[in-house]
Amino acid sequence: TSPEMDPAVTTTVLLVPCVVVITAGLFYLYGMVVGLLSKTSVRNKVVVITDALSGLGKECASVFHKGGARLILCGKSWEKLEGLADDLASASDPTKTFPPKLVLLDFGDMDSMPEVIAEILECYGCLDILILNSSLKVKAPAQSVSLEMDKLLMDNNYFGPATLAKGVLPSMISRRTGHLLLVNSIQGKLTVPFRTTYAASKHAVQAFFDCLRAEVEEYGISVSTISHTFISSSMKPDRVLLSSITHQKPLGVSPDEAVAEIVKTLSNKRKEVVIAPSLPKVAIYARSFFPNVFFAVMAAGVKNAAAFEKM
Repeated sequence: TSPEMDPAVTTTVLLVPCVVVITAGLFYLYGMVVGLLSKTSVRNKVVVITDALSGLGKECASVFHKGGARLILCGKSWEKLEGLADDLASASDPTKTFPPKLVLLDFGDMDSMPEVIAEILECYGCLDILILNSSLKVKAPAQSVSLEMDKLLMDNNYFGPATLAKGVLPSMISRRTGHLLLVNSIQGKLTVPFRTTYAASKHAVQAFFDCLRAEVEEYGISVSTISHTFISSSMKPDRVLLSSITHQKPLGVSPDEAVAEIVKTLSNKRKEVVIAPSLPKVAIYARSFFPNVFFAVMAAGVKNAAAFEKM
């Protein structure tokens, strides 16, 4: 007689392929839903994307371009913007899409902002959606960060996005429609050691758009903020499967996941979205309701890190 296989092994052998197939099916359906939402929420809409050359910016551009949006792509390099536009054109049906408009934009050069705003408005005479996706990060002890770096961080993360939003608002107000969407860091709600100016800039821009939301609601303009842990440039397939099963984000948020949230937010006009695992979300509430506990945990983390470096 042939040896009998352990029932647990049999169950595992049968279960793993089923999980893989079901997961693949869910991803396929998810992609279809995102595609349908993007087509209904951005078709024929004028959409401005800042820092379109980043991983998230490129993914946004790809999804919205295929969805029939009239894109205005902003970035620091004209050559790379042209390359992105060529990539979008080669991957889409020209009879169903619009060739993107390109605008050089560097929030580190605030003196150029009036010209940039005028150029953006001249592209189509108006705009429907402004996606503010740009960020400059610095990790260092506060005393080692120069005033010039402080100013550069504030220009890129606060003054730049705020100035651009104010520049396009009159056009939106006159048409009584529009959507401003800020892609922000969760550090606009939490403070993490060694990121003093970065966290300050993210808190500032979060507060700006929270205030602005109430000011422009009467004009039919929506303001949304999406706060994430960090954008991962790539995620391996096995980690994607793991994260889909355990609902964890070990490598941060992937660009396609962030874009899916952006598409949904543009559709349902949700005011605030936080994309993060459970622990950072708990930390947000702990900071509000148990501040002393939160501060103690942060300080302990710094001490532990210092002790580890001395070993």
